[in-house]
Amino acid sequence: MIIRLFTCRAIINSHLNAHLRKPRRGQDMARPSSDLAAFRDIFSKANNIVIITGAGVSAESGVPTFRGAGGFWRKWQAQELATPEAFARNPSRVWEFYHYRREVMLTKNPNPGHLAIAECEARLNKQGRKVTVITQNIDELHRRAGSKNILEIHGSLFKTRCLSCGHEAANHRSPICTALEGKGAPDPESQDAQIPVEKLPRCEQTGCHGLLRPAVVWFGETLDSDILSRAEEALDSCDLCLVAGTSSVVYPAAMFAPQVATRGVPVAEFNMEDTPATMHFKFHFHGPCGTTLPPALAHHEDEQH
Repeated sequence: MIIRLFTCRAIINSHLNAHLRKPRRGQDMARPSSDLAAFRDIFSKANNIVIITGAGVSAESGVPTFRGAGGFWRKWQAQELATPEAFARNPSRVWEFYHYRREVMLTKNPNPGHLAIAECEARLNKQGRKVTVITQNIDELHRRAGSKNILEIHGSLFKTRCLSCGHEAANHRSPICTALEGKGAPDPESQDAQIPVEKLPRCEQTGCHGLLRPAVVWFGETLDSDILSRAEEALDSCDLCLVAGTSSVVYPAAMFAPQVATRGVPVAEFNMEDTPATMHFKFHFHGPCGTTLPPALAHHEDEQH
């Protein structure tokens, strides 16, 4: 698939935006259908479903997106902090940002959209059908909702990686280290804690004690090749694709569903608004994912019991 050309996490630029908006050669560019019954008929027959999710799926759980108007932590937007360069310059500030996000997530719960996806996966698995969740989210709400077959292409807030030995591990501690307790307030008046680097999260592997970083894919970094390969395999073999709560502006994920659509596979978009990719899809269902996904993924009368 073409996604191998876009292994670096980046915001879409105007050239690629124009590419995504180009009319599909030989294909009808009519407005995508909002016929739920027609979608449900296709859904009832699909054996290999891929669900691509973005920040919009978690928005109803109260998860800050740090996108658009007001999307700031203190005076910075996420893309100013979520880079290797930002971490190298000021690991204390970046860890405050991620500590804040971790602590916020510990107060949030999966919403009906997450739960519908997890229930659908479990139900269809018993029927010998497969559901793969490819998520851009790093909040682990899909996992907490009960989804099993998840590809977290941008990593997780609750995993760390050592800069010295490379060891990666799950970490759900609150706080992640003593020095960060009570730190990370997001309001613009808050001052940087300026925590000494030796007091930031450190590796616990025997003889290491290296500095830990969040195990997330920062802007300008490449996606994990194993996860990307598994995502490609799922996308290449799917017979139905859902795109839920994603703005289709962050690469490489922005190309996943349009490339599936070029194979003639039905793609259904569930989102609060149109995206640059909307006109490439067979279906578009407008509204919050917690409202639109449950009826779309519920048990169909043609399913085996």
